[in-house]
Amino acid sequence: MMSSKMIIVGMADLNVCKSPGVLTTLGLGSCIGIAFHDNVHKIAGLAHIMLPDSKQIQNNSNVAKFADTAIVKMLQDMGRMGAQRQNIRAKIAGGAQMFAFTSTSPSMRIGDRNIEACVNILNMLRIPILANETGKTYGRTVELYADTGDFIIKTIGHGTFTV
Repeated sequence: MMSSKMIIVGMADLNVCKSPGVLTTLGLGSCIGIAFHDNVHKIAGLAHIMLPDSKQIQNNSNVAKFADTAIVKMLQDMGRMGAQRQNIRAKIAGGAQMFAFTSTSPSMRIGDRNIEACVNILNMLRIPILANETGKTYGRTVELYADTGDFIIKTIGHGTFTV
């Protein structure tokens, strides 16, 4: 097995790498970890998205923070590394409802809104979603392996699994 370089993707951040790199992001609650993989060229991208839509926020200069801008930027970054759009597949995790709210206000349902935004954008861009481990009430940490496209999801109390 090749040694892998672990690259940490922070909150409201994104990164791309080639095999044998491994991308990881910690502590996804209502945020979404969106993983892209080009299996032909062994190129991976991971974004830790906090909010669904940059157009609804005034201070929106961090493109990695928002689903609408992070997905486009990650596709561009992977393309510069040699990935081809028709080979890219997505896997998503996160979007949990971490706290119990009595309100049904959309502003309190950020996890659901993040999931919906990611799925809608990926569908619009015709990027197939191979795995979707979202919602529920627990956080997740994820790892994405550039060589295989394996997306390992680690939870507290709900196990670790690969999709």
